[in-house]
Amino acid sequence: MRSWRWQFSRMMSLCLRWCRLCPKRGVRPSKPRRKLGELWSYWKLLLNSLYFNSLTNSDTYLDCVFEPIYWIVDNVTRWFGVVFVCLVIALTSSVVVVVYLCLLPVILNTYPLLWIIWHLTYGHWVLMMVLFHYYKATTTSPGHPPQVRCLDTPSVTICKKCIVPKPARTHHCSICNTCILKMDHHCPWLNNCVGHFNHRYFFSFCLYMTMGCMYCSVSCKDMFIEAYNAVESYYQTPPALFSFREKMVHNGVIFIWVLTSSVAVALGGLTLWHAILITRGETSVERHINKKEIRRLKEKGKVFRNPYHYGKINNWKVLFGVEETSHWLTRVLLPSSHVPHEDGLIWECPRALTRRDPMTI
Repeated sequence: MRSWRWQFSRMMSLCLRWCRLCPKRGVRPSKPRRKLGELWSYWKLLLNSLYFNSLTNSDTYLDCVFEPIYWIVDNVTRWFGVVFVCLVIALTSSVVVVVYLCLLPVILNTYPLLWIIWHLTYGHWVLMMVLFHYYKATTTSPGHPPQVRCLDTPSVTICKKCIVPKPARTHHCSICNTCILKMDHHCPWLNNCVGHFNHRYFFSFCLYMTMGCMYCSVSCKDMFIEAYNAVESYYQTPPALFSFREKMVHNGVIFIWVLTSSVAVALGGLTLWHAILITRGETSVERHINKKEIRRLKEKGKVFRNPYHYGKINNWKVLFGVEETSHWLTRVLLPSSHVPHEDGLIWECPRALTRRDPMTI
């Protein structure tokens, strides 16, 4: 380890060399391009002598530059997570209230018996699944690696921030300030990380919420058209006469249709993207890592194979914990609090699943 005096003298010598390159009085300067190139080279050498590290790259420099922005985003997201959860609860509750007060009476009075039974059964089933999976996704811990080094704990590397062993598929969440097993992302709408133990709850919530929004949007379409025409008549001369209750119904129907249609499109796209990731056996974080690995190995003439891709159907079985045919009903179509396969520390294809797909890449 060299002393600070040596480093200081080295820096001063480089500065003097750089100063020598500056043109002196009465001396004709050299070619501008070569001069600027030499000045730039000495400046780079001067900076590298102080900060160079062979293990860093451009991503490290960008992280250092944007570190203040990351800190602000992480802290804002952490505190606004509670606000987002309250917003989800408030909007979902408002939709349920409008459906019970406006849509359900129309269904009971105008639809045939079989359609009434279907609407009541499907609507309440979707509502039950949405409430159950949202509650479990927000309250279930995503899973954390052991904080104490154990001989039986498999680890791939050491977390640079937690300074603890980090198993495979584990990543550090800067918002939660801890490592997450099979981390997918930090969801502000859940105020929680999506990881190994609540990934199923998160995806199921997105799926059933999309189905519920599509159901409300389609069911309220005719009522929305009538309510929209009625609202337009408010501004005619003379204005149409509607009672206060009728105006509230019109506004409620327009609100629920616009809200559910927007959420169905936005959340439906997110659900579709996560379905693609699940089919590939990847998480959102691993998607970026695998893209870099695919590019790196392609330059070497090799093919990247995802070690956590057990086959398209098997990936879904691993996510939902399906070991028998009946589990598609009891664990997917009905509320279930069963734990996922494995403990998030070791990743092997479960024996209960079929043979691994040889075409997985």
